[in-house]
Amino acid sequence: MHTRLSRRHGIAALAAFCTALALPCVATAQPAWPVKPVRIVVPFAPGGTTDILARVLAPELSKALGQPFVVDNKGGAGGNIGAELVAKSPADGYTVLMGTVGTHGINKSLYSKLPYDPQKDFAPITLVAGVPNVMVMNARRAQELGISSVPDFVRYAKAHPGQLNMASSGNGTSIHLAGELFKSRTGIFMTHIPYRGSGPAMKDLIGGQMDVMFDNLPSAMPHIQSGSLKAFAVTSGVRSAALPDLPTVADAAQLPGFEASSWFGLLAPAGTPPDIVNRLQQETARALALPGVKERLLTQGAIPSGNTPQEFGRLIDAEIGKWAVVVKASGARVD
Repeated sequence: MHTRLSRRHGIAALAAFCTALALPCVATAQPAWPVKPVRIVVPFAPGGTTDILARVLAPELSKALGQPFVVDNKGGAGGNIGAELVAKSPADGYTVLMGTVGTHGINKSLYSKLPYDPQKDFAPITLVAGVPNVMVMNARRAQELGISSVPDFVRYAKAHPGQLNMASSGNGTSIHLAGELFKSRTGIFMTHIPYRGSGPAMKDLIGGQMDVMFDNLPSAMPHIQSGSLKAFAVTSGVRSAALPDLPTVADAAQLPGFEASSWFGLLAPAGTPPDIVNRLQQETARALALPGVKERLLTQGAIPSGNTPQEFGRLIDAEIGKWAVVVKASGARVD
């Protein structure tokens, strides 16, 4: 009898011990991601291409992953404010950045003190889209000044140095650098007016407060189609399928090799779990391949991607080197 009781107590004690060992595993198990809303930080004001792409993706990711994806505009300092915010956020998959060629290609060379490292502080997720920039002018102003082409613009600017204002979405953006490169290659001078995003800059361009802008094509397209803006040329190496009759700046201004296009992609804080990064990449690629989404982006002049995190990381490395040369050639610098 005593032996039986001892065995029972021994078995019970062993079971309790095993249960105790298992408890920490249960307590530290991570819940499936996502279990709460995910924030997509757009480092520019509403209305620009960065904002447009984020708002196209957000509802598709919400449907696929079962939690709201909320767009949060944090503009300023050429995208650095929003990028820094994400770089210093918890690496838990609940804060991601819609980064740009500015935040992750140009700014490292343009700013003497960058509050984040575009390579070390982020986990690339996927390239969302690439877009050409387009040289546009307020249509009424262009008509008043007799400017109907890139050569006309260059002639007027040379005859009236400093009298034309060039708007941009902020210091260091591709919109700014495209204009600076154009100025340096053509030998003209325009006054650069930086804004906190393409949306506010476009508003003043349409309103007549600004003269010219090298905007991303998707955000400029509706205003070109409405006649508010006069489009002269695209800044890409080849013509855009969205505006096939529009020449490239390289051809129109006889500037061989001129190219200053833009791209946009999702990034998470460095250290974000790879399974979350991969899930976001897969769902973003799936969303970009949807016929309705794909057609909408192509019509606006954006070329959807959805590549792997590794491919996007290699693109960022290459773009930093490429834009370092452009920044140096343009003479642009932000201290």
